[in-house]
Amino acid sequence: MAKKSKRNSGPRPGSNRAERVAARKARQAAALAPPARPFEALPAAECDLVALRAFVASATAQVTFADGFEAANEVDFATILPGAGGAFVRSRDAATWGERGAARGVDGKVTQGLVGLQTDPEPADLAASVATALTWAASAEPGSEYRGGDAERGLADIVDPTAALDVVVYQDFSWWFADDAEVTPQIQQMLGRANETIMPTARLTPNSGLGAPWWVDAGERAHLRWVRPEDEDALMKAMARLHAAGRLTMGEGSRFAGSFRTHGLVVPVFDLDNERHHEEWYDGLAQLDEWFGEALADDADLTAAERGSRAGILGRQVTLR
Repeated sequence: MAKKSKRNSGPRPGSNRAERVAARKARQAAALAPPARPFEALPAAECDLVALRAFVASATAQVTFADGFEAANEVDFATILPGAGGAFVRSRDAATWGERGAARGVDGKVTQGLVGLQTDPEPADLAASVATALTWAASAEPGSEYRGGDAERGLADIVDPTAALDVVVYQDFSWWFADDAEVTPQIQQMLGRANETIMPTARLTPNSGLGAPWWVDAGERAHLRWVRPEDEDALMKAMARLHAAGRLTMGEGSRFAGSFRTHGLVVPVFDLDNERHHEEWYDGLAQLDEWFGEALADDADLTAAERGSRAGILGRQVTLR
């Protein structure tokens, strides 16, 4: 009988060599992993892109292309497209499309690409997936549907990183269809089911311009979800300071409900009295925005009460993909 080899297939557990091998594997995995903040290369639009990707139902936003990127078509980001597809291109009547149609209309027509942010299946690398779809939509022919591809450019090479998004919110999904599209009864039925999922939604604007606060009427309560751009540790310290001081609020009729993390950003959530119109919350938003600025600028150590508040906030935080 042959003798068993005494040689191990790997380094001895707990040895220095084992630690070096583990560290090397961790670095390799980190290098291959998609970015934790997929839209970080577009700082002016990141927070709204996260909102459109994570929880806004029906909205579009025009893409402002980066200098040097040649685009034959108008292109918009979209929350979700029919069938949760990645992108498609269509022809539109320039006369019915306002200033955009007048500026780009050729023979009365404008070619428009739509790039979906809420897709099925979920991409492993969201930034690369969106960049590839944008590149395709910028030059594809009307009537084309996106079939995927490999990323050749980064988002900042395609989209102007200094351009904020001008988001258009819709109360239905009729914008899915071209001006002259024939909508069959079957499609009308599908559209009706999709429309039933939409809740009244509005984008609010903070005084500082930081982040993307989104109001939604969910029925019994309304909510404000404020996508924030700050580093998570800094934001959590600021929220802890405000909570301990009784300032983590938008005033009477509001309550801090918790926070969630998505696409590398933290989103504080507030329950709101839904008897009030979303425009009635601007004063409360402005006050909270001011308090956030003061708390973020405070670099002192947290007090015992503030540490307790931070622990409570972290204990209720959830992570969404």
